[in-house]
Amino acid sequence: MNTFFVVVAVILGVLGIIGSVAPALPGPPLSWLGLLLMYFFGGTNPAGEPLSLTLLFVWLGITTLVTVLDYVIPIWFTKFTGGSKYAGWGAMIGLFVGLIVPPLGIILGSLLGAFVAEFFIAEKGATASLKSAFGAFLGFLFTTGIKLIAAGLMLYYIIVYI
Repeated sequence: MNTFFVVVAVILGVLGIIGSVAPALPGPPLSWLGLLLMYFFGGTNPAGEPLSLTLLFVWLGITTLVTVLDYVIPIWFTKFTGGSKYAGWGAMIGLFVGLIVPPLGIILGSLLGAFVAEFFIAEKGATASLKSAFGAFLGFLFTTGIKLIAAGLMLYYIIVYI
């Protein structure tokens, strides 16, 4: 197997993990691209078996599902806690601003962004805005966890099939 493609596949796997937390990178899709490289460039496990097309398609399905859920679950958590679309947007903007001081800035930025959006734009009271902010934040935490698990497992397969 070509060393260059192995290095690129591992880098994609690591970027997938980073992208599961950082909002600017599509985490699991990057990890899946690493698996794809391992498939096309003859990655084999210690027993000498090549990475199967079935495994590749299973991970494509998981990657697609996780990516879709990344958009749906935060909205559901926010609506479940009584929030509006403004809480979701505020949480995302706060998350980007919070990237200046990770990881505390990400957490506080997301919470504060959702709260400010609900309080000032949706014109809800402080209690309702705080509840919505926690809903948006819990949705973010849940989907981040799912993405981390998926990207971490794909990096595991990338390493196994080196």
